[in-house]
Amino acid sequence: MTLADVARRARVSPATASRVINGSNKPVADGLRERVLKAVADLRYVPNAHAQNLARAQRSAVGVIVHDVSDPYFAEITRGLQRIASSFGQLLVICNSYRDPQRELEYVALLRAQQAGALVLAGSGYHDAEFTRQLNGQLRAYAETGGRVALIGRHELVGAAVLPDNENGAYAIGLGVFGLGHRRVAVIAGPRNLTTTTDRLSGVRRAAEEKGVPLPAKRINYADFTRDGGASAAFDLLQAEPDLTAIIALNDSMAVGALSVLRQRGVDVPGQVSVTGFDDMPIARDVTPALTTVRLPLVEMGERAMSLALGGTQIGHVESAYSELMWRSSLAAPSS
Repeated sequence: MTLADVARRARVSPATASRVINGSNKPVADGLRERVLKAVADLRYVPNAHAQNLARAQRSAVGVIVHDVSDPYFAEITRGLQRIASSFGQLLVICNSYRDPQRELEYVALLRAQQAGALVLAGSGYHDAEFTRQLNGQLRAYAETGGRVALIGRHELVGAAVLPDNENGAYAIGLGVFGLGHRRVAVIAGPRNLTTTTDRLSGVRRAAEEKGVPLPAKRINYADFTRDGGASAAFDLLQAEPDLTAIIALNDSMAVGALSVLRQRGVDVPGQVSVTGFDDMPIARDVTPALTTVRLPLVEMGERAMSLALGGTQIGHVESAYSELMWRSSLAAPSS
């Protein structure tokens, strides 16, 4: 595969294709740039210099793809990534995918074209077989030229992985809620197509089944992993069932949104409704009441993933990241 093949597929001149692929300072129209990047992805093109540079001394840039670095979850992970990258003298190139699988494919193609020495994909995988097939194709081609890949979360992708203990963490918080006697419990889940949502919801369901608590579909609301997503979901759940005694949110941002709705409605937490979260963001200790949640070692997860990427750890290597239930004042037994 040559530069000429890329130019021909993108319907641009070889000079334009070269400017895009090699990061030239000369301006290229956005439409032409997009066509070149798509051709690079379709053809799995890797510049010859890529393989040459990877065979030399350690390279100076690592590409990191996160869902949204402004999300506290990814901000904490990025702190860990940056800490290890800096110690290796590496520059971090951070790309926000905003949970768009197509954008992730484009970023991987672009980072390969820019000759990143390693890639880290941080965040949830997707329940999307075609996306997984396409991305694995790109990652295998990248690895064959010496590129290194690390993953955070369950992706079913080529690379070494750090897996957060999502299911067992959610199981622990479910046991805490149901063990106090809560029976009218709702769950604010994340996006339905993410493996993180599936894993955490599976843990809550396992706890509900063990305690003999019904958890019908009408009490599960799928929402964005955001404060506004949690607020909207909590409003809908309370409108449908005002007598709920507990809300389990599958991340802290959504739990904060639920707390805001309950406060607006004059509902006492935890006197009337208990609320729990997941991840243990710094804000979880500062909201009122302080949020019962599951702690993941987010900074450590970033450190470990970057160490795997820069250490050239074997593909298929998996490490687990523990979870810990943090019991605070937002969870209490239901009132009589």
